[in-house]
Amino acid sequence: MRILIAEDDSASRLLLRRSVEKLGYQCDQAEDGTQAWELFQEIRPNIIISDWMMPGKDGVQLCKSVREFPAQHYTYFIILTALDDKRYTIQALEAGVDDYLVKPLDRDELQARLIAARRVTSLHSQLIEQKRELERLNAELFEDGRRDPLTRIGNRLRMQEDLENLAARAARYGHTFTVALCDIDFFKRYNDTCGHGAGDETLKAVARTLARYSRSGDTAYRYGGEEFLVILPEQGIDGAMIALERRRRAVERLAIPHPGREPPGPITISAGLAVFDASEPSPIEAVLRRADEALYFAKGSGRNRVATYPQVVEAKGEPVAKPPQEPAEPRVSEAPT
Repeated sequence: MRILIAEDDSASRLLLRRSVEKLGYQCDQAEDGTQAWELFQEIRPNIIISDWMMPGKDGVQLCKSVREFPAQHYTYFIILTALDDKRYTIQALEAGVDDYLVKPLDRDELQARLIAARRVTSLHSQLIEQKRELERLNAELFEDGRRDPLTRIGNRLRMQEDLENLAARAARYGHTFTVALCDIDFFKRYNDTCGHGAGDETLKAVARTLARYSRSGDTAYRYGGEEFLVILPEQGIDGAMIALERRRRAVERLAIPHPGREPPGPITISAGLAVFDASEPSPIEAVLRRADEALYFAKGSGRNRVATYPQVVEAKGEPVAKPPQEPAEPRVSEAPT
């Protein structure tokens, strides 16, 4: 416990300092209210014992300044006064003073006030620590509610929030971004052949790879089942194509055997790219739909490749190629938030 004494009378200041130190407290001292204010900002004492009538800032003004100052802990304020009038005491308490001592100083009264001050400051410290811990836990819960429990990347809720934020920036500032919808090729066959435990490990490995090969600002999400979405801010279709090709090759280099493929080979992904257009009606739904069409185009073109929505458009108006259909797996349901 560190105590700051503010007293303009040298004899009274010496008596008060010795009394405080005899009770086992560390003591700093100031000769007036202005010096006390400067010391307070430097040392942040636990307790201030201040005379009321002083040059510069008086005791009440000093207390008001302390209360207005943003601090990490509570400073207990005791005022010394020779004014034996309850009206002055009430005025001091309303200004933020916690307690008062009447001059001449009584050491037993001083000890009692300091015991009370120690309890109050200790309680404030505990409350601050509890508040910090609660804020930390709330932040963790907030993040967990927006993270896929299996792959530990963003879930659909986080994806939707981020898309809405990016869409708002695009509408306001003319920015753009590209989305990539990725799908693990023949994943149902992999689960049927290797089991769901191996399937979960593969999902985690692919998610880690998609996240690892992201630029600063890129974000990967679990879209559902074996599908992932990657958002690439400030990327046009050409830059996004290069970025997704890098990820596609990285997944292939994992060399996870896929015994259900004909012919057998490693786990691979297909991806479809589309650029966000803020001028469209329902632009978020539109870009996701176009990325999905591009993904089907990639899968219908042989899988293990990246396709873009412009490639779909350039296919001479022909229907988008659909891959041979596999029984659909249920989408991952979001945990309640």
